[in-house]
Amino acid sequence: MVKLLVVGSVALDSVKTPFGQEDDVLGGSASFFATAASYFTEVSVIAVVGEDFPELHLAFLRQRGIDLTGLERRPGKTFRWRGEYSYQLNEAKTIATHLNVFETFRPVVPESHREPEMLFLANIDPELQRTVLEQVRRPRLVACDTMNFWIDGKRPELLRLLKDVDILIINDGEARALAGDPNLVTVARTIQAAGPTTLIIKRGEYGVIMFSKDRVFAVPAFPLEQVKDPTGAGDCFAGGFMGYLSSTGNLGDEALRRAVVAGSVMASYAVESFSLDRLRLLDYKDIEARFKAFKGMTFFEDI
Repeated sequence: MVKLLVVGSVALDSVKTPFGQEDDVLGGSASFFATAASYFTEVSVIAVVGEDFPELHLAFLRQRGIDLTGLERRPGKTFRWRGEYSYQLNEAKTIATHLNVFETFRPVVPESHREPEMLFLANIDPELQRTVLEQVRRPRLVACDTMNFWIDGKRPELLRLLKDVDILIINDGEARALAGDPNLVTVARTIQAAGPTTLIIKRGEYGVIMFSKDRVFAVPAFPLEQVKDPTGAGDCFAGGFMGYLSSTGNLGDEALRRAVVAGSVMASYAVESFSLDRLRLLDYKDIEARFKAFKGMTFFEDI
């Protein structure tokens, strides 16, 4: 049985920040998610690449133990994105997007992958996310991501999808746009009423806040001396979060809180270098050390 299945993009990114520039490096939501999740659990990918996609990137993903059975290679070019960040590093300016084979991507879940324990629907068209749900037997946990493009352009389709989603992981701007309200507490109530029992709001340099039923849990961003490239940080957060839950099989409130910290740990490492370069050098001891650092940073006694 597949423990954790992710459906999203595998891409080639070209990124420029004030601290350097890298061209045609491994990117895409599924790549970041699966790499982060692979430190905790077995993860399988549904995505598409072109005939130009470098074998060395596939070798890296396989080396991480990531199952690529559902990765299609089609004639044509791989999805490419080019972006640039200012010193604020809080939002990329998109210079160019070439969807290429991703433009006609229609996810097909292999028969062997149709009973995943957990499913993450990365940021793609909500109608495609829906087709994935229709191809699998109801997983124990379904989480998804989305973006303003779909919130504005396919709101009815997205709202239909959310009825069957347990956890929604989006940033604060997206959450406000989806709920139509500036107050995040009100936003959470509105989104939870639409379907997801848990809402996780990514707030960049201000950390993460999770609304789960009637409880709220917040974690600050980890203070770093060096941030080179924030691309994929949100996907690494989701990968760490879902990977941790998959590894424990526990979906209780305390497990969700630890998963938020695990996701924050993976995101904090991801931004320290371009693409997935920092995660390539990571081992589980590094993860444990930063997890403990998070705990020490946020723990306090009763008054």
